[in-house]
Amino acid sequence: MDFRDQADLDASQVEDAGGGGGFSGFPGGVVVGGGGIVGLIVLVLVFVLNNVSAEPGQGRPPADLSARCQKGKDADQSEKCRVVGVVNSIQDYWKQEISGYRAAKTVLYSGRLRTACGSASSSAGPFYCPGDQRVYLDLSFFDQLHSQFGAKGGPFAQAYVIAHEYGHHVQKLLGALDGGSSVAVELQADCYAGVWARNAVSTGFYEQPFTSAEISEALDAAAAVGDDRIQRRTTGRIDPESFTHGSSRQRVAAFKRGYENGAPTDCDLQNPA
Repeated sequence: MDFRDQADLDASQVEDAGGGGGFSGFPGGVVVGGGGIVGLIVLVLVFVLNNVSAEPGQGRPPADLSARCQKGKDADQSEKCRVVGVVNSIQDYWKQEISGYRAAKTVLYSGRLRTACGSASSSAGPFYCPGDQRVYLDLSFFDQLHSQFGAKGGPFAQAYVIAHEYGHHVQKLLGALDGGSSVAVELQADCYAGVWARNAVSTGFYEQPFTSAEISEALDAAAAVGDDRIQRRTTGRIDPESFTHGSSRQRVAAFKRGYENGAPTDCDLQNPA
């Protein structure tokens, strides 16, 4: 997953909020989570924390990544700059596909912070908040993806997670977040992540198309956060009626569908996988 050395990065698309409280908003809205039990945790946080008074964040002011993340070569050397490069590529692709596309900022944080969807903590994992149209990401989640969810990890597993969250932003812009079941919405976001992966090299941020090994990282991550796999790991039983994001097989199939076909129109909300 090598970035083109001289590709220009736009660090303004990513905000480093630091140790919590770096961004404040107004409670309300619905969080769209990134995977399985992570999404469930987020929903619990939204409903519980929206009803308590949150203290203003005491973290440092948001950091400016523009001095560190200027070129593609910086994205190959720094995890935060890699996030900038991934976000830039994803949004460049969707800008070409959607007329009037509005960029969504990614907020990097740790600890606890307030958003337009209420308060959240690092345990919530990655999520998209439709209320302020931002993606929230604690980089420690990627370690948890490996240690707690059993994924192999790797840079492209990270890219898949980020692309999935931006899939929700696309759904917001297209008015699709209000239609379909939770599982259908999540699988369509997986499909959109695959579509971006197929077309990423055309955005000019990468040296060459992703390798089969890199795509395998994404597929492995998708399987790791399937509802069935998470339920088996945490409760020892599987209850399909309680699925919120889809089974491992469905999530893998949705990403593969987007990657193999390479067109957003192939990610039908009614039949995303």
